[in-house]
Amino acid sequence: NVPELVVARTAIGDFQSMIRSKTTRKLDEWLDAAKNSLVGSFAGGVEKDLNAVRNAIISPWSNGQTEGQITRLKLIKRQMYGRAKLDLLQARLIGAS
Repeated sequence: NVPELVVARTAIGDFQSMIRSKTTRKLDEWLDAAKNSLVGSFAGGVEKDLNAVRNAIISPWSNGQTEGQITRLKLIKRQMYGRAKLDLLQARLIGAS
């Protein structure tokens, strides 16, 4: 099983370097190699949304800031266990900043 892990780790590293270098030249080659490894299900998802993945890799824009704020809001909401209405949630959100 160790050789399979090495192949999977290589596929993960290659995908990560494509994202960091913002190039999609090797994406098709990566998909072919990754489909036959332990990360095959991930590669299938990438292939399913191939245009979105290509655009996400080459685009300078990211929704990371928005996702972070949503995660923070969900955390505060979970901590309150549904005990409060919108006004208290708003106060907690502003107070947590």
